[in-house]
Amino acid sequence: MGKELAAASPAARAVFQEVDDALGQSLSRIMFEGPDDTLTLTANAQPAIMAHSLAVLRVMEQEAGLRLAEKAAFVAGHSLGEYSALAAAGSLTLPDTARLLRLRGEAMQAAVAPGVGTMAAILGLDRKAVDAIAAAASVDGEICAAANDNAPGQVVISGHKGAVERAIVLAREAGARRAMALAVSAPFHCALMAPAADKMRDALDGTALQAPLLPLIANVTAAPVVDAAEIKQLLVVQVTGLVRWRDSIEALHALGVSRFVEVGGRILAPIVKRILPDAETMSITSMQGVEQAARDL
Repeated sequence: MGKELAAASPAARAVFQEVDDALGQSLSRIMFEGPDDTLTLTANAQPAIMAHSLAVLRVMEQEAGLRLAEKAAFVAGHSLGEYSALAAAGSLTLPDTARLLRLRGEAMQAAVAPGVGTMAAILGLDRKAVDAIAAAASVDGEICAAANDNAPGQVVISGHKGAVERAIVLAREAGARRAMALAVSAPFHCALMAPAADKMRDALDGTALQAPLLPLIANVTAAPVVDAAEIKQLLVVQVTGLVRWRDSIEALHALGVSRFVEVGGRILAPIVKRILPDAETMSITSMQGVEQAARDL
């Protein structure tokens, strides 16, 4: 993860070193060499994904002359990607972003004991139907709720294991194309994450956060925000709240956006195409991708 980029670019290497220094750990070595089971630990995966995204962006800006503030009108990120978006837009420093994501990963993992909660993907049903199913499955004091509204017919639910399992059965009975449990370490973006939200509130209160150079489309409101204090509040709500990605992309479209550039991954651009089939999308993950972007953007 990021190894070839680091080998090819001093700018990328500088990002990985800055993240390593902030965490007091050679996260880059784990990214480049593994083992996978260490890299995929939530406390490592969250800052690692951010580091790769910011390394790609730094190469774009410093070596390809693609300045975010000149080329983009808005920034957005899915779940932990919201922190990457804020770092990209100058709202958070890179070291602070790394430290916040390390804490976020640790806090989310610790919020719920192993085996108590889980998540599931529901495909082929709309958000309204999934909300009704989740409500019906929330019995005996257990909770189940939509966690990610990713695209039409693609909703992820989260909550107590028993409630999520009941929701899977109900979704299949309701005609879902697929309803399947996900291999996750915790039930993210639901009320069970309240202890993690409290820890993030304290951490964000002690972190300097500037107004971003570009408006952020917030996960939990699907609306532009530039006020630093409001952004902090929304980041806390995001820990337990629904990631409204479909609404966010539709909001950007309504604001006149027709081109979406994913930096550091190849997950969100295909989801954007599902939401807006006519949108122009691009994913940039490598030096080759940066060079292509320099020609096309």
